[in-house]
Amino acid sequence: MRGKIIFFITLVFGFFVFVLIRAYFFNQKNAYGKLKINSSPVASVFIDNVVVGKTPFEERYRVGEYMIKLIPEGVATDTASWNGKVAVEKNIITYINIELGSSDLTTAGEIFTMRKSETAKNGKGEIYIETEPAGAIVSLDNDEKGVATLLLEDVPPGVHEVSVFMPGFFKRTEKVNVNSGYRIFAKFKLAIDQSQKFIKNNDEEKKSTVSAQIQEKKYVIISETPTGWLRVRVEPSLGASESAKIKKGERYELLEEKEGWYKIRFNGNKEGLVEGEFDEGWVSSSYAKKEE
Repeated sequence: MRGKIIFFITLVFGFFVFVLIRAYFFNQKNAYGKLKINSSPVASVFIDNVVVGKTPFEERYRVGEYMIKLIPEGVATDTASWNGKVAVEKNIITYINIELGSSDLTTAGEIFTMRKSETAKNGKGEIYIETEPAGAIVSLDNDEKGVATLLLEDVPPGVHEVSVFMPGFFKRTEKVNVNSGYRIFAKFKLAIDQSQKFIKNNDEEKKSTVSAQIQEKKYVIISETPTGWLRVRVEPSLGASESAKIKKGERYELLEEKEGWYKIRFNGNKEGLVEGEFDEGWVSSSYAKKEE
Protein backbone atom coordinates (compact mmCIF):
# COMPACT_ATOMS: atom_id res chain seq x y z
CA MET A 1 0.00 0.00 0.00
CA ARG A 2 2.81 2.36 0.94
CA GLY A 3 4.54 1.67 -2.39
CA LYS A 4 1.37 2.61 -4.28
CA ILE A 5 1.14 5.88 -2.37
CA ILE A 6 4.76 6.74 -3.18
CA PHE A 7 4.19 5.85 -6.84
CA PHE A 8 1.06 8.01 -6.93
CA ILE A 9 2.87 10.98 -5.33
CA THR A 10 5.77 10.61 -7.79
CA LEU A 11 3.31 10.47 -10.68
CA VAL A 12 1.51 13.61 -9.49
CA PHE A 13 4.80 15.44 -8.92
CA GLY A 14 6.06 14.50 -12.41
CA PHE A 15 2.82 15.70 -13.97
CA PHE A 16 3.08 18.98 -12.05
CA VAL A 17 6.68 19.54 -13.28
CA PHE A 18 5.60 18.72 -16.84
CA VAL A 19 2.80 21.29 -16.66
CA LEU A 20 5.17 23.96 -15.32
CA ILE A 21 7.78 23.32 -18.02
CA ARG A 22 5.16 23.35 -20.74
CA ALA A 23 3.67 26.56 -19.40
CA TYR A 24 7.12 28.17 -19.27
CA PHE A 25 7.93 27.36 -22.90
CA PHE A 26 4.44 28.37 -23.98
CA ASN A 27 4.85 31.73 -22.27
CA GLN A 28 8.31 32.21 -23.79
CA LYS A 29 7.00 31.37 -27.24
CA ASN A 30 4.23 33.92 -26.86
CA ALA A 31 6.36 36.56 -25.10
CA TYR A 32 7.14 39.73 -27.03
CA GLY A 33 9.69 42.51 -26.97
CA LYS A 34 10.24 45.43 -29.29
CA LEU A 35 12.81 46.25 -32.00
CA LYS A 36 13.62 49.91 -32.55
CA ILE A 37 16.01 50.68 -35.41
CA ASN A 38 17.45 54.02 -36.55
CA SER A 39 20.03 54.67 -39.25
CA SER A 40 21.73 57.49 -41.09
CA PRO A 41 21.11 57.68 -44.01
CA VAL A 42 17.65 56.07 -44.33
CA ALA A 43 17.92 52.33 -45.01
CA SER A 44 15.67 49.39 -45.89
CA VAL A 45 15.28 46.99 -42.96
CA PHE A 46 15.58 43.23 -43.50
CA ILE A 47 14.83 40.83 -40.63
CA ASP A 48 15.85 37.23 -41.26
CA ASN A 49 16.24 38.14 -44.97
CA VAL A 50 12.69 39.51 -45.25
CA VAL A 51 12.19 43.23 -45.97
CA VAL A 52 9.93 44.72 -43.28
CA GLY A 53 10.19 48.47 -43.85
CA LYS A 54 12.70 51.27 -43.60
CA THR A 55 14.31 53.31 -40.85
CA PRO A 56 13.19 54.64 -38.48
CA PHE A 57 11.59 51.26 -37.71
CA GLU A 58 9.75 50.08 -34.59
CA GLU A 59 7.76 46.84 -34.19
CA ARG A 60 6.97 44.09 -31.66
CA TYR A 61 8.64 40.68 -32.14
CA ARG A 62 8.59 37.38 -30.31
CA VAL A 63 11.45 36.75 -27.89
CA GLY A 64 14.45 35.29 -29.73
CA GLU A 65 17.43 36.10 -31.95
CA TYR A 66 17.09 37.86 -35.29
CA MET A 67 19.46 38.72 -38.14
CA ILE A 68 19.12 42.39 -39.04
CA LYS A 69 20.35 43.90 -42.30
CA LEU A 70 20.27 47.58 -43.30
CA ILE A 71 20.65 48.56 -46.95
CA PRO A 72 20.87 52.31 -47.70
CA GLU A 73 18.09 53.73 -49.88
CA GLY A 74 17.93 56.33 -52.63
CA VAL A 75 21.04 58.20 -53.71
CA ALA A 76 23.32 56.73 -51.03
CA THR A 77 24.96 54.39 -53.53
CA ASP A 78 28.43 54.97 -52.05
CA THR A 79 27.23 53.89 -48.59
CA ALA A 80 27.87 50.38 -47.29
CA SER A 81 25.17 48.10 -45.89
CA TRP A 82 25.27 46.70 -42.34
CA ASN A 83 24.13 43.44 -40.76
CA GLY A 84 24.22 41.94 -37.30
CA LYS A 85 22.47 39.50 -34.96
CA VAL A 86 20.37 40.90 -32.10
CA ALA A 87 18.31 39.43 -29.27
CA VAL A 88 14.74 40.43 -28.42
CA GLU A 89 13.97 40.14 -24.70
CA LYS A 90 10.55 39.90 -23.04
CA ASN A 91 8.94 43.34 -22.55
CA ILE A 92 12.26 45.05 -23.44
CA ILE A 93 13.13 47.46 -26.26
CA THR A 94 16.20 46.37 -28.25
CA TYR A 95 17.60 49.59 -29.69
CA ILE A 96 19.81 49.69 -32.80
CA ASN A 97 21.39 52.90 -34.08
CA ILE A 98 23.73 52.71 -37.08
CA GLU A 99 25.62 55.47 -38.92
CA LEU A 100 26.39 53.92 -42.29
CA GLY A 101 29.74 54.80 -43.83
CA SER A 102 31.38 54.14 -47.17
CA SER A 103 32.73 50.83 -45.80
CA ASP A 104 32.57 48.66 -42.70
CA LEU A 105 35.60 50.53 -41.29
CA THR A 106 33.80 53.89 -41.44
CA THR A 107 30.44 52.58 -40.17
CA ALA A 108 29.64 53.26 -36.51
CA GLY A 109 26.76 52.67 -34.11
CA GLU A 110 25.47 50.90 -31.04
CA ILE A 111 23.06 48.16 -29.98
CA PHE A 112 21.37 48.17 -26.57
CA THR A 113 19.22 45.57 -24.87
CA MET A 114 18.55 44.51 -21.28
CA ARG A 115 17.57 41.51 -19.21
CA LYS A 116 17.13 40.53 -15.58
CA SER A 117 20.49 40.01 -13.85
CA GLU A 118 21.31 37.06 -11.60
CA THR A 119 24.27 38.88 -10.01
CA ALA A 120 23.05 42.45 -9.46
CA LYS A 121 22.47 43.19 -5.77
CA ASN A 122 21.78 45.93 -3.23
CA GLY A 123 19.30 47.62 -5.53
CA LYS A 124 21.99 48.28 -8.17
CA GLY A 125 22.22 47.42 -11.87
CA GLU A 126 24.95 46.40 -14.33
CA ILE A 127 26.26 47.42 -17.76
CA TYR A 128 28.05 44.90 -19.99
CA ILE A 129 30.05 46.66 -22.71
CA GLU A 130 31.53 45.22 -25.91
CA THR A 131 33.30 47.18 -28.63
CA GLU A 132 34.23 46.54 -32.23
CA PRO A 133 37.18 46.55 -32.45
CA ALA A 134 37.75 45.14 -28.98
CA GLY A 135 39.94 46.93 -26.46
CA ALA A 136 38.40 50.41 -26.41
CA ILE A 137 38.71 52.51 -23.24
CA VAL A 138 35.39 52.62 -21.35
CA SER A 139 34.26 55.61 -19.25
CA LEU A 140 31.14 55.88 -17.12
CA ASP A 141 30.03 59.43 -16.32
CA ASN A 142 33.50 60.70 -17.42
CA ASP A 143 35.28 58.25 -15.09
CA GLU A 144 37.59 55.82 -16.88
CA LYS A 145 36.66 52.25 -15.88
CA GLY A 146 38.82 49.94 -17.98
CA VAL A 147 39.06 48.27 -21.36
CA ALA A 148 36.25 46.51 -23.23
CA THR A 149 35.01 43.82 -23.06
CA LEU A 150 33.96 45.01 -19.59
CA LEU A 151 31.22 44.41 -16.99
CA LEU A 152 30.38 47.42 -14.82
CA GLU A 153 28.84 46.19 -11.57
CA ASP A 154 27.00 48.01 -8.77
CA VAL A 155 25.81 50.84 -11.04
CA PRO A 156 23.22 53.02 -9.28
CA PRO A 157 19.78 53.14 -10.96
CA GLY A 158 19.21 56.14 -13.19
CA VAL A 159 20.59 57.76 -16.33
CA HIS A 160 24.35 57.39 -16.94
CA GLU A 161 26.68 58.44 -19.76
CA VAL A 162 28.79 55.67 -21.33
CA SER A 163 31.75 56.58 -23.57
CA VAL A 164 34.12 54.35 -25.51
CA PHE A 165 37.34 55.51 -27.17
CA MET A 166 40.27 53.97 -29.01
CA PRO A 167 43.19 55.86 -30.59
CA GLY A 168 42.64 56.13 -34.34
CA PHE A 169 38.84 55.85 -34.05
CA PHE A 170 36.01 58.30 -33.38
CA LYS A 171 34.71 58.36 -29.80
CA ARG A 172 31.13 57.13 -29.14
CA THR A 173 29.02 58.44 -26.25
CA GLU A 174 25.47 57.41 -25.29
CA LYS A 175 23.17 57.83 -22.28
CA VAL A 176 21.68 54.66 -20.74
CA ASN A 177 18.95 54.23 -18.13
CA VAL A 178 20.01 51.62 -15.56
CA ASN A 179 17.25 49.75 -13.71
CA SER A 180 17.66 48.02 -10.36
CA GLY A 181 18.28 44.28 -10.78
CA TYR A 182 18.83 44.48 -14.53
CA ARG A 183 21.89 44.22 -16.79
CA ILE A 184 22.20 46.43 -19.88
CA PHE A 185 24.03 44.88 -22.82
CA ALA A 186 25.74 47.61 -24.87
CA LYS A 187 27.71 46.93 -28.04
CA PHE A 188 29.53 49.82 -29.71
CA LYS A 189 30.95 49.80 -33.23
CA LEU A 190 33.70 52.37 -33.73
CA ALA A 191 34.45 54.10 -37.04
CA ILE A 192 38.05 54.66 -38.05
CA ASP A 193 39.27 58.27 -38.07
CA GLN A 194 40.75 58.61 -41.54
CA SER A 195 42.11 62.08 -40.80
CA GLN A 196 44.76 60.71 -38.45
CA LYS A 197 48.23 60.00 -39.77
CA PHE A 198 49.44 56.55 -38.91
CA ILE A 199 53.03 55.71 -38.06
CA LYS A 200 55.32 54.70 -40.91
CA ASN A 201 56.52 51.17 -41.55
CA ASN A 202 59.32 49.64 -39.48
CA ASP A 203 62.15 50.72 -41.79
CA GLU A 204 60.95 54.31 -41.88
CA GLU A 205 60.44 54.26 -38.12
CA LYS A 206 64.03 53.13 -37.56
CA LYS A 207 65.30 55.94 -39.82
CA SER A 208 63.22 58.55 -38.03
CA THR A 209 64.49 57.26 -34.65
CA VAL A 210 68.12 57.58 -35.76
CA SER A 211 67.40 61.04 -37.16
CA ALA A 212 65.72 62.12 -33.94
CA GLN A 213 68.79 61.11 -31.94
CA ILE A 214 70.97 63.66 -33.73
CA GLN A 215 68.37 66.43 -33.63
CA GLU A 216 67.49 68.63 -30.66
CA LYS A 217 65.12 67.28 -28.02
CA LYS A 218 61.37 67.24 -28.64
CA TYR A 219 58.63 67.66 -26.07
CA VAL A 220 54.94 66.86 -25.58
CA ILE A 221 52.35 68.68 -23.48
CA ILE A 222 49.56 66.80 -21.73
CA SER A 223 46.11 67.88 -22.96
CA GLU A 224 42.70 68.04 -21.27
CA THR A 225 41.22 64.61 -20.42
CA PRO A 226 37.76 63.51 -19.21
CA THR A 227 39.27 62.60 -15.82
CA GLY A 228 41.59 65.61 -15.40
CA TRP A 229 44.67 63.37 -15.46
CA LEU A 230 46.40 60.91 -17.81
CA ARG A 231 47.73 57.41 -17.17
CA VAL A 232 51.42 56.62 -17.77
CA ARG A 233 51.84 52.97 -18.78
CA VAL A 234 54.95 50.76 -18.85
CA GLU A 235 54.24 49.65 -22.43
CA PRO A 236 52.35 51.22 -25.42
CA SER A 237 49.22 49.19 -24.80
CA LEU A 238 45.87 49.74 -23.06
CA GLY A 239 46.40 46.43 -21.29
CA ALA A 240 49.81 47.44 -19.90
CA SER A 241 50.15 48.19 -16.19
CA GLU A 242 49.99 51.76 -14.92
CA SER A 243 53.05 53.39 -13.34
CA ALA A 244 51.69 56.88 -12.67
CA LYS A 245 48.98 59.46 -13.28
CA ILE A 246 50.02 62.93 -14.50
CA LYS A 247 48.26 66.29 -14.63
CA LYS A 248 47.19 68.21 -17.72
CA GLY A 249 49.49 71.01 -18.92
CA GLU A 250 52.68 69.17 -17.89
CA ARG A 251 55.63 69.18 -20.35
CA TYR A 252 57.74 66.07 -20.92
CA GLU A 253 60.63 65.10 -23.19
CA LEU A 254 59.49 62.94 -26.12
CA LEU A 255 61.66 59.84 -26.43
CA GLU A 256 59.82 57.68 -28.97
CA GLU A 257 56.59 57.34 -30.93
CA LYS A 258 54.45 54.34 -31.78
CA GLU A 259 50.98 54.20 -33.31
CA GLY A 260 48.72 56.09 -30.92
CA TRP A 261 51.40 56.44 -28.20
CA TYR A 262 54.23 58.75 -26.99
CA LYS A 263 57.11 57.58 -24.81
CA ILE A 264 58.03 60.33 -22.36
CA ARG A 265 60.72 61.00 -19.72
CA PHE A 266 59.82 62.33 -16.26
CA ASN A 267 60.56 66.04 -15.96
CA GLY A 268 61.32 66.02 -12.24
CA ASN A 269 58.21 67.99 -11.31
CA LYS A 270 56.62 65.90 -8.58
CA GLU A 271 53.75 68.37 -8.28
CA GLY A 272 52.75 67.27 -11.77
CA LEU A 273 52.08 63.76 -10.46
CA VAL A 274 48.61 62.80 -9.28
CA GLU A 275 49.96 59.49 -7.97
CA GLY A 276 52.74 56.97 -8.67
CA GLU A 277 56.17 57.63 -10.13
CA PHE A 278 58.11 56.90 -13.31
CA ASP A 279 61.38 57.59 -15.12
CA GLU A 280 60.09 56.72 -18.58
CA GLY A 281 56.63 55.63 -19.73
CA TRP A 282 54.00 55.66 -22.45
CA VAL A 283 50.96 57.96 -22.77
CA SER A 284 48.12 58.01 -25.32
CA SER A 285 48.81 60.49 -28.14
CA SER A 286 45.09 61.31 -28.13
CA TYR A 287 45.62 63.23 -24.88
CA ALA A 288 49.04 64.75 -25.57
CA LYS A 289 50.36 67.04 -28.29
CA LYS A 290 53.84 67.76 -29.59
CA GLU A 291 55.26 71.12 -28.67
CA GLU A 292 55.57 73.40 -31.72
